[in-house]
Amino acid sequence: MPLAQKLVSKKSISYIYIMDLLGNLIWLIFGGLLSAIGYFIGGLVLCLTIIGIPFGFQCFKIAFLVLSPFGKKVVSSGNSSGCLSTLFNIIWILTGGLYTAFIHLIFGLLLCFTIVGIPFGRQHFKLAELSLAPFGKEIVEA
Repeated sequence: MPLAQKLVSKKSISYIYIMDLLGNLIWLIFGGLLSAIGYFIGGLVLCLTIIGIPFGFQCFKIAFLVLSPFGKKVVSSGNSSGCLSTLFNIIWILTGGLYTAFIHLIFGLLLCFTIVGIPFGRQHFKLAELSLAPFGKEIVEA
């Protein structure tokens, strides 16, 4: 690989990293930190009971994504626990997952009305996907 291509690829990687960092900082300042705190508190409350521990862990997963959504993506994990994961997702949807996914969808649509808000709207769509059915999903670097 020629030196020019190496420099361009290093510049584009650092540029993407800087843009992700900037997006995450803006996200945290304008509501991401409060949302993450809400998900952390919800996870702590769910972890008070033995039955709620798996659901609390999913709240923590969503909270960590809310803290820095830029540069990450949600993928289906290959080791999902089959029907147990499906059952937990159904319980999750019926006990608030549909509501939180709908809220993220509405915020995503509202943010997409402006050019500046489109990247933030896309992050809400990502959060809507995860908050609808978090079991069997994992967060990876994009």
